[in-house]
Amino acid sequence: MGRALQIARIADREKTADRLLRSSADKFYDPEVDIDWDAPLADGKIFQPEHRCSLYGTPLWDRLSPEQRIELGKHETASVASVGLWFELVLMQALLKEAYRSDPTRRHAQYALTEIADECRHSVMFARAIERFGVPAYGPPPALHRLARLFSTVTWGPAMYGAILVAEETLDRLQREAMADETLQPLIRMVNRIHVLEEARHVTFARQEVVRGMGSLSKAELFYQRGVIAYVSFLVMRSMINPRLYRAVGLDPRQARRAAMANPRYQETVRWSGERIMAFLQEVGLVGAPGMRWWRRSFLLPADASQATGATAG
Repeated sequence: MGRALQIARIADREKTADRLLRSSADKFYDPEVDIDWDAPLADGKIFQPEHRCSLYGTPLWDRLSPEQRIELGKHETASVASVGLWFELVLMQALLKEAYRSDPTRRHAQYALTEIADECRHSVMFARAIERFGVPAYGPPPALHRLARLFSTVTWGPAMYGAILVAEETLDRLQREAMADETLQPLIRMVNRIHVLEEARHVTFARQEVVRGMGSLSKAELFYQRGVIAYVSFLVMRSMINPRLYRAVGLDPRQARRAAMANPRYQETVRWSGERIMAFLQEVGLVGAPGMRWWRRSFLLPADASQATGATAG
């Protein structure tokens, strides 16, 4: 890379970080203050849109009473929130490493630290919401929880930021729908509103890092990055609904898990939640061999998605 081009890219990166820092200072929430955690949950209000439930449209769903459906929605919402909290902790570790090896006087490093501060508040907010629901913080499976310690070691550059975007943008689309739904619990809607507002800055930051990183990859590096992001995305998406939660409504976890994973409506919900981020990742060239099998198994791409998708992009 020529020195002039390198200087231009650094200047552009600094300009973006400076704008995001100003936005962060201008508008942010403090969940400890801006949410009334002592307010009672609203009687009869649901915790997630029913058509987004993993079992919606299956025979198991038809057997559930209205009360059981509300309870299942509460546990699924808590499961997704706990996985989101876990992934934000993983993200913060990666951002800390980024800040550690950066010049702290640069706006880029300062925004990384600002995002960490945002994610700290979000993690506490998700934890308080789960606590308020009175349900377990299910989180990811134990094996994945241990494996995630390697995330910032085996991922870097476009794959790291791309995997972060998959987790953030799929959750963001579900939350945007939910925060506008007046049939949902007010607490859920407020948590979603706060997260959506502040995640918009994080998405801008990560997307630009992906675009910048893709320009300097060799063919071998691109092959590795495509495989890593696909596999990490598969693990994250499959961990969103912890099978243990089905016990809360008297269902066998294994049977319910099989029904959910085979449920075309749930698969469509996952694809819908990932439409925007998958379009972006395909455009920049991060979707392709050797990761297509994992993209399909994550439900972010349809089962008949071409192996050649993105093969010549980037």
